[in-house]
Amino acid sequence: IPLFQKDGKQYVCLNIHDFGPVNMEAVALSPIECPATGSKKSFQYQVKKIPAFRQEAYEEKELVFYYHDREDRFRIRLNPEWNALFTNYPSLDFEDYFNIPMGQLTYNSLIPVLKKKVRKMKLAKGVDYLMQFTRHAFPYENDLAAFGKEKRLSPEQTLFYQYSDCDDRAALFYYLVKEIYNLPMIALMYPDHITIAVAFDHPIGEPILYNGRAYTLCEPTPQPQQTALGQIPENRRHQAFEVVYAYMPVTK
Repeated sequence: IPLFQKDGKQYVCLNIHDFGPVNMEAVALSPIECPATGSKKSFQYQVKKIPAFRQEAYEEKELVFYYHDREDRFRIRLNPEWNALFTNYPSLDFEDYFNIPMGQLTYNSLIPVLKKKVRKMKLAKGVDYLMQFTRHAFPYENDLAAFGKEKRLSPEQTLFYQYSDCDDRAALFYYLVKEIYNLPMIALMYPDHITIAVAFDHPIGEPILYNGRAYTLCEPTPQPQQTALGQIPENRRHQAFEVVYAYMPVTK
């Protein structure tokens, strides 16, 4: 979404996608004053709640993956109309992006089933199960090949589309761990990749230290070298990264 300056103020063209490429600096703009009487809050793109869709609009999709040579199948409910909500949705900071919720019907068709799957597992194994699900339940493809452009998918969109990349899987894995275990997490941004690390009571493998806490790397995207919890891939071992988002559960 393009930004432009006018009279010393920064503006954003919200519906530029409806018109195609426009050079905001070259075209003559006709401003229309829209006084915000009584408004005290700034506009935000943050999505906190998904509208209720018609139940008959939902479709069923089967996801299949193998965990330790055991086949697991999930039948989840997804709504194609969801994608229209995000046609012109911009790329946000990772805190807002990772916390886009699922619609209630999709949530109810997946999260309780996953909770049941991991209920009797130890914590680390349960997180590993969610990591392997995110890694292998749907095929990988980069955005340019799949969509012709950069496109960040919300957790529900990742379940809907045939292909997804590392941004999408990091967001989905974060969402699953948050909803099922609500553990502290950090998002690690490399020059060409993003991944997630989770804080356990006792870190596994090679810990990643951030703000005095040890985190365990949990790679939710397929890699040339398939890694276990806490295992840093050789091609990332000496590569610099930035923590672009840190999640700490709110204690009640």
